[in-house]
Amino acid sequence: MKRLSITPAETVQFSKIVRGLNFFGSMNMAMLEKILDGIQLFECDRGEKVCVQGEVGDTFFVVQKGSLTVSVRKGRLSLPKQIATLGPGDCFGEMALLHQAPRNATVACHSASRLFVLPASHFRAVLAQNPEFAKEINDLANSRQFELDHKLDR
Repeated sequence: MKRLSITPAETVQFSKIVRGLNFFGSMNMAMLEKILDGIQLFECDRGEKVCVQGEVGDTFFVVQKGSLTVSVRKGRLSLPKQIATLGPGDCFGEMALLHQAPRNATVACHSASRLFVLPASHFRAVLAQNPEFAKEINDLANSRQFELDHKLDR
């Protein structure tokens, strides 16, 4: 991944995208401003793995441009099962914002892509200032984990 300079227009774009996500929708503008201070922009090549199942998660991603595939392996000897395709405006890695747990899936670029990246350490520092919002985010992340587990059982 290659880090790019982020323009004010791209910062506004990120803000608009995340305001439409359940994960950030109820965040007040003061918290969002604090989150924006930690946003980075990266460019990835086709075929590049953004995160790998089993590795410790420490970042949250929002797709600005491109297409990515999400795949999961049930066991070491099983083949990966593609469970989703992500495009502009989609996000992944919410669980990493709350817990430094292993990644639940591998995400790879299907095409050249640009991703907004938010380090978990920055996000947790902002959440520490608002425990009510932290609980709300935790509930949403647990819901997302349930959905992932359900997809794997099919």
